[in-house]
Amino acid sequence: MTALTPRRSAARSRIAAVGALAVAGALVLTGCGDQTGAGDGDKSGGDKAGNGNALFAKLPEAIQKKGTLEIGTNAEYAPMESKEGGEIVGVDPDLAAEIGKKLGVKVKLTDAKFDTLVTGVNAGRYDAAMSSITDTKARQEGLDDKGKKLGTGVDFVDYFVAGTAIYVKKGNAAGIKSFDDLCGKPVGVQMGTTYETALKALSKKCTDGGKKAVDIKSFENDTEAQTRVRAGGVVAGVNDYPVAVDLARKADGGKTFEVVGEQFEAGPFGIAVDKKNSKLRDALKEAVDAIIKDGTYKKVLEKWGAQTGAIEAAAINSGK
Repeated sequence: MTALTPRRSAARSRIAAVGALAVAGALVLTGCGDQTGAGDGDKSGGDKAGNGNALFAKLPEAIQKKGTLEIGTNAEYAPMESKEGGEIVGVDPDLAAEIGKKLGVKVKLTDAKFDTLVTGVNAGRYDAAMSSITDTKARQEGLDDKGKKLGTGVDFVDYFVAGTAIYVKKGNAAGIKSFDDLCGKPVGVQMGTTYETALKALSKKCTDGGKKAVDIKSFENDTEAQTRVRAGGVVAGVNDYPVAVDLARKADGGKTFEVVGEQFEAGPFGIAVDKKNSKLRDALKEAVDAIIKDGTYKKVLEKWGAQTGAIEAAAINSGK
């Protein structure tokens, strides 16, 4: 990634709309965090396993036997996924529940650290991961942001698209108007995300142009980055566009944050599946296409105000 370019309006229905929101450049989820399972939840996939659904027979035998699709997520990205009263709610949980209905299985969501989701899929802790994960070639191939091989990688079933956005404390005292204004300034971001990678690329662009590097402050979770922006420790935070917009709208009744500039580098969000599990990958793609076709997909996005990330058909590994 050599330069950050604004997303054109035509990309609003992109198949890479952050693949769900995803501005995020390449990022490989690494590390093994504490998998507490806090906030886990079951989403009904029908009255009983199979439920007369043709797609049920296309699932791997192990999932058919247990009648449950286990999905790892990181519930910190409203409106995509967050917790309300201990329950995981949002775009992804609702879409996952509808996908489960099409497959004839229940869906169990497990809350975990974002940078452990892909490794959790590879290790068999989850059947899949669904958490605003941007589909990138690096993640597909198991590479870090420097091209170092870290794992086997995953396949993605792309279901949404989004870009990266800048949010600042209300009033924008630092006068941030675009990514170029971040050169030489402290900026908060969650570690292990594609928007952290995007910031690193921007920082190189700054130094290549004779400006100071971005002072990147990476935090273990997004809440810490938000807190630092609120307190003035950093001039801005970077996040997926839908997440940043939702944050600005809801935090303290819309009195704390504002989004500045346009979203950048929109890309697809994907459901991550182990590369050895092609049967599940293909069944998930058919299920996503089914909810798009019957209108359920559109209703879920409208419910959460995420229509700009809609796609017309699911895709496999469309990320770049």
